[in-house]
Amino acid sequence: MGSSGFSSSSTAEEVTQGIDGSGLTAIVTGTTHGIGTETARVLALRGVHVIMAARDVIAAKTIKEVILEEIPTAKVDAMELDLSSMASVRKFASEFISFGLPLNILINNAGISAFPFTLSKDNIELLFATNHLGHFLLTNLLLDTMKKTASESKKEGRIINVSSDGHQYTYPEGILFDKINDESSYQKWRAYGQSKLANILHANELARLLKEDGIDITANSLHPGAIITNIYKPELSGPVPTDLMNMLGDYLLKSIPQGAATTCYVALHPQVKGISGEYFSDSNLAKASSLATDTDLAKKLWDFSMKIIDYNAHDS
Repeated sequence: MGSSGFSSSSTAEEVTQGIDGSGLTAIVTGTTHGIGTETARVLALRGVHVIMAARDVIAAKTIKEVILEEIPTAKVDAMELDLSSMASVRKFASEFISFGLPLNILINNAGISAFPFTLSKDNIELLFATNHLGHFLLTNLLLDTMKKTASESKKEGRIINVSSDGHQYTYPEGILFDKINDESSYQKWRAYGQSKLANILHANELARLLKEDGIDITANSLHPGAIITNIYKPELSGPVPTDLMNMLGDYLLKSIPQGAATTCYVALHPQVKGISGEYFSDSNLAKASSLATDTDLAKKLWDFSMKIIDYNAHDS
């Protein structure tokens, strides 16, 4: 049991018990399976209006119906979002903004696991494109809406990047800026670690910039725990390297309700108010790697990512 009063065995329902999220709106990416589905369900259970952003919108609508069956008062919507395509991210953001809804919470949860070398529709290595760049662009496009909501509602906005302790299992230099698309340098599990490291660096630099501007929005990242969900495809990923398994928590596998707990805790719990640029695990503050807390690396990644999305905007 950590200082928050919660532990690795706490569930998403337990860490949000008694919290009233009515009046809040959240976008959760990757909601058609695993911890994304459970995060959406528990936020809806607490009264939050949840927008489920998913590549497979038909599957998301099915899950919406399942949630409504359990919680008839739930406010849940499903929208299409393919994070590996910047055009899809831009379309999603512009559609969401056109609804005129507030946005209090953004949960960048979607992700893919280790994969053989593949390029995205935008010709960027697929893990980096999906797990980091898509969320970087999405956050960027929704930030003005979040700032407006925070200012008008006088409620702190929260941005949450779901990372992994697998961020430690990256390339020695952290991010292969000059070789992001180099197939000969590519190692699928290192590429996964690189994308998860990018999630933390993104949240940290965003937190610094928001703080600098005096904006009432926090940005944090987290490790959900080791959970076997269907983002792990053994036929594509191969076996998980032993040293990576050790980093993920000594073979202690969590259930999906336990896996969604830290996300729901950071999204809703009053204990987290005002905390920004931090890393959480087991619904408690935790320590990320030295690369993850490298402020120069975070700035470099921010500039690198901005260049790619600006080039893409100009190109399209």
